[in-house]
Amino acid sequence: MTNTQKMAVVLLSGGLDSMVSAARAREAGFGLLALSVDYNQRHRVELAAAGQISRALGAERHIVLPLDLSAFGGSALTADIDVPKQGVRPGIPVTYVPARNTIFLSLALGWAEAAGAHDLFIGVNALDYSGYPDCRPEFIASFEAMAALATRDGVEGRGFSIHAPLQHMTKADIVREAARLGIDAGLSWSCYDPTPETLHCGLCDSCRLRQRGFDEAGIADPTAYAARP
Repeated sequence: MTNTQKMAVVLLSGGLDSMVSAARAREAGFGLLALSVDYNQRHRVELAAAGQISRALGAERHIVLPLDLSAFGGSALTADIDVPKQGVRPGIPVTYVPARNTIFLSLALGWAEAAGAHDLFIGVNALDYSGYPDCRPEFIASFEAMAALATRDGVEGRGFSIHAPLQHMTKADIVREAARLGIDAGLSWSCYDPTPETLHCGLCDSCRLRQRGFDEAGIADPTAYAARP
């Protein structure tokens, strides 16, 4: 990092989308402050992936913040509820974690203000996704407006920019973008329900979207799946 380099807080789950979003921040010239949240998720293996990605992208710092959302439950990712394996269906699935991106962006905003950073990156996507309401463009715009009202920096005229560079990409576009950026998509983790052997299950919504993205992009999928639909 140079003395004049701007910093950005990047939400880094360990998934492909967050990896590409962080790489886009690096390409834009930002130094990276990577934030992952250990919310006692079913697929905590993604945190190991986040660590590998953080190192590969040369993040200045990587915080894994414990915040046990299983105390609330309400999701197949944080409670004893089966992860659906029947394919992506209309509506908001049971893998939605209540207010997750609102919570995560709030944490990222707090770190950004403390660190003197005014840019936040999140890998949400509104095209090939599972129907989560906190992935929509209007949510990102509303959170940015809220950040200007809820912080000292915002009140003093130093607002925050919430970057969602993958917002209007298909999963195939995201796979191609990973290739263009020269990052190893094999470091990322997508599966909601890992097998005991730490393989992607291949059948949950996230696995299916990942598989389809690589297939449609015409790029070899480096992922080890226990099954394919």
